[in-house]
Amino acid sequence: MTASPVPIASVLIVDDSFVQRGHAVTICGELGIGRIHEASNGREALALLTAISPRPELVIVDLEMPTMDGPEFLVKLQELGFDIPVIVASSRERALIDTVREMGGVLGLHVLAAVQKPLQADVLRHAIQNAEGRELRRTSQRVDLGVDATSLSDALERSEVYVHYQPKADIRTGIVRGVEALARWKHPTMGQVPPDQFIPVAERSQLIHRLTIDVMNQAMLQNAAWRARGLHLPVAINLSPTLLERSDLALEISSLQQCHGLTPDQIVIEITESSLVTRVGTALSVLAQLRLRGFGLSIDDYGTGFSSMQQLARIPFTELKIDRSFVRGAPERESLQVILRSAIDMANRLGLVTVAEGVETLQEWRMLQEYGCTLGQGWLIAKPMSGEDIIGWMKQYRVQAAQLRA
Repeated sequence: MTASPVPIASVLIVDDSFVQRGHAVTICGELGIGRIHEASNGREALALLTAISPRPELVIVDLEMPTMDGPEFLVKLQELGFDIPVIVASSRERALIDTVREMGGVLGLHVLAAVQKPLQADVLRHAIQNAEGRELRRTSQRVDLGVDATSLSDALERSEVYVHYQPKADIRTGIVRGVEALARWKHPTMGQVPPDQFIPVAERSQLIHRLTIDVMNQAMLQNAAWRARGLHLPVAINLSPTLLERSDLALEISSLQQCHGLTPDQIVIEITESSLVTRVGTALSVLAQLRLRGFGLSIDDYGTGFSSMQQLARIPFTELKIDRSFVRGAPERESLQVILRSAIDMANRLGLVTVAEGVETLQEWRMLQEYGCTLGQGWLIAKPMSGEDIIGWMKQYRVQAAQLRA
């Protein structure tokens, strides 16, 4: 039976095995891919990519090949600037295949999937169609805008920094349980400035306190506005660890919360797990004060640092946010599944709320349901949006929530 077509027209299959290459050609033909190119090793594939026009829209590459193997071929793709999606296919062990996939991602390549042979039509179709629905977040496409402290200070003065909110939904029921406040900056000439460019500038130039209080003020004001309209949504606000060295920080945040007429349980303070502070004693004091005052504390990007267990043991966290790198693609990677399940189980035993970041597919959502995760956050639910847009989105979301229920 012929498989349903996929939205690409050409492919390059790189495999030294004549039989396996022929099998892949047959499957690609069943999927409606009209132009199929073949190469028996990486060097031959690079020569083809240089010669043919237009270039293939997809490369399916084996790992073990003579002359130039799969990993070396991927490195050359990056070095030569070939911007083509890749699927890694091999008969080797799962751990090795996943390592090569990770390597491709680190190189900035768009690796759609890493699969074990023999290649299957439904696996190939799923990898291609799933990629069609995702935003490609490749660092190689980012442009350094050259943001400096003066332009950021001016932006804060002109109120150019604003806040968007990304919903967090109950994994079991799909019901929205809160939002995360995310700083955004639209420069009049540079356009949208990514947070990973202006937040480090703020931390280096002592503007981080001013920026954080500005974001907190906007988020709390929005929270109060929602409450006035009958919408109770706890808001999570990121806190730079450098601010934990300010002994009066807990009092400052508490005063701001009271000024907006909010209760502390409506605010969750997110601390990046991988960050370090110099004055550890002061930082622990600030965090203890925040918990004593009733604020929630979340350990953000859990799993990306080197002191996870120590942080959980000594800080009174109420929530654990699992980094998106452990969620994305986990249904296809056994190693990620083990890590994810272990983190959720540990958090549940400690009585912590678990939040999975970067949930983008229904497969990932169902897996998190099975593992007992508390909340999910990501594009499957919604992109970040303005506070005013949240109201209208909530009404439309009811249908989607019903589909997400366990």
